[in-house]
Amino acid sequence: MMPPKTIAPPELEKQTAQELEPLYHVVLLNDDLHTYDYVVEMLQKLFCHSASEAFQHAVEVDTTGRTVVITCGLAEAEFGRDQIHAYGPDPRIETSNGSMRALIEPAGRGPRAQDN
Repeated sequence: MMPPKTIAPPELEKQTAQELEPLYHVVLLNDDLHTYDYVVEMLQKLFCHSASEAFQHAVEVDTTGRTVVITCGLAEAEFGRDQIHAYGPDPRIETSNGSMRALIEPAGRGPRAQDN
């Protein structure tokens, strides 16, 4: 006689699946057509960063050319990237005619072409 098969509760199966889901970085890319104030405002509004955290990202993107603004699942990362792309121009700079650029890359690995 075989022992009874044990079945994991649904909440445990869901938690395990979420733990196995790969994570992705949303990477904000630098340009010269957006101010620190724009970056801080955008990151606070879109990703609920504190003013201090958003300013640190503004400094990092300005000095290194990129900054990881959030790490999350793929669907959330795609949404975050799309939100950045849709945020619009910086009203403080007359020549700013669009949003900043962002891309998605797998966390812990090299860049991935998910920036369209």
